Amino acid sequence: MIWINLSKPMSILQQLQAALGPEIVWTPEQAAQRKSSNWVNTTPLNCLALVLPQNTEDLATALKICHAAKQPVVPHGGLTNVVGSVVTQAHEVAISLERMNQVESVDALNHTAVVQAGVVLQDLQDYLKSHGLFFPLDLGAKGSCMIGGNIATNAGGLQALRYGVTRNLVLGLEAVLADGTVVSSLNSLAKNNAGYDLKQLFIGTEGTLGIITRAVLKLEDRPTSRNTAYLALDSFEAAIEMLNFAKKSFGNALTTFELFWQDYYQLMTSPDGPHRPPLPRDHAYYVLLETAGYSPTFDQELFQDSLEKALVSGLIADACPAQSQQEYEWFWRIREQVDYVFTVHQPVFIFDVSLPISKMEGYIEEIKRDLQKNWPEVKVFTFGHMGDGNLHVYVTCGENDATTRHRVEELVFEPLTKIGGSITAEHGVGLEKKAWLHLSRNPAELALMKTLKAALDPHGILNRGKVFD
Repeated sequence: MIWINLSKPMSILQQLQAALGPEIVWTPEQAAQRKSSNWVNTTPLNCLALVLPQNTEDLATALKICHAAKQPVVPHGGLTNVVGSVVTQAHEVAISLERMNQVESVDALNHTAVVQAGVVLQDLQDYLKSHGLFFPLDLGAKGSCMIGGNIATNAGGLQALRYGVTRNLVLGLEAVLADGTVVSSLNSLAKNNAGYDLKQLFIGTEGTLGIITRAVLKLEDRPTSRNTAYLALDSFEAAIEMLNFAKKSFGNALTTFELFWQDYYQLMTSPDGPHRPPLPRDHAYYVLLETAGYSPTFDQELFQDSLEKALVSGLIADACPAQSQQEYEWFWRIREQVDYVFTVHQPVFIFDVSLPISKMEGYIEEIKRDLQKNWPEVKVFTFGHMGDGNLHVYVTCGENDATTRHRVEELVFEPLTKIGGSITAEHGVGLEKKAWLHLSRNPAELALMKTLKAALDPHGILNRGKVFD
């Protein structure tokens, strides 16, 4: 006979393990063997329990238990978030979807795939190669970020100019609400105007309204040609003109128009740095241009002809096309290996802002000027997705106390209000930007957000304290 002591209530850890088993629910000691982030903070994971559901039913069971106990939970994906959306405290339960990592089906005829939230983005891309298809989302963190996290943060990435952000690539979702209710809205239609589009409640809401478990994704035919080049430009006006020229010349084939300020290009291609410079380092701006298509000979000729026209007309100062796969990878490493900044400078404050293209030059000049008034030795590294109005700004001023961080954020964020910009383009709000959310959302919008939160998560257990308090 087994005796159960009913006089002492079971802890949350005990309840979860009793319902799901110790293989699915790990103790704090087991969880501490893992790191808390795959980005900058690599300290051990500190949590009350780590739940590793193998299916939607496991997750629903875990959330029912946590909801009844008003126990806060933090959803985990690939842990590549940079704004604190996955920060977990000792009193919180972490829930990682990493074991839900199956590509359930691919419909080549209708160009859709049903995938589980824990599928790693690069793994999905590799899986789709044999079908002649690809999923258009492309991020520097593609080797570790997961589809569920991409959707929860509405990731943008390197090809949003052509294909849009994650929101444009999702047809349907399945998610589990705070109380364990499963909402399965796995629509696979491009058009479905029957009532509310429920998937939008979970896209870009950082796990605060529900935890995504499965998704129906839009796929594209895998391109058979790709042409890539670095361009050098001597003014921002030339960059705008070149973007317009590229749109007209390449049409829908234009996938990428990444703009680098001189400071970023010089850092990444410095003599002590990891990369050789494709072009001389004394130009004001650089562009990483890429097109993708389905007619290799025609596409290459059009690419070369267009670059020649841009050079002859003086639109660009110089150009260096990639001539091999090796050069293609070299070009992209200069853009994607942004973590090199942290090996040279510490601390670094990271910003990802959205603003009209026409305002970019003036905005960067203004914040540099204001930052230099406070810290004469400050360094600002700027790069980003010019084609869709998104810049990444890295600021290092030698100090990292709370007062310094607040002042730097103030100088970077406040100028965005008057030019119609946003404090975040693709990274989300998390913990780090919630104090500034009012600069991008008016009181009525914030009130409605809180109304939705209260309706779907009345106890406030899902990613508590993220986005807003």
